[in-house]
Amino acid sequence: MSRMMADCRRFESESNCTLTIIGEEDEVVTTAAQHAEDVHGHENTPELQRQIREMLEPESAYVQGERQPEPFPG
Repeated sequence: MSRMMADCRRFESESNCTLTIIGEEDEVVTTAAQHAEDVHGHENTPELQRQIREMLEPESAYVQGERQPEPFPG
């Protein structure tokens, strides 16, 4: 299984979060869902985890420094 990334810098947020999580897909989804609940106020549900899984990027997409945020889908 390839390593995946969830990068908070990718999306606009009130907190301007800069956390990037890289690891095996299931690890990233679990950790990102917990982060979304604890920091961004989302409810950690199967639907949230599904949405996170769909937004994951390959580890190779990582770039250092700032990233131009895009609107959060949906």
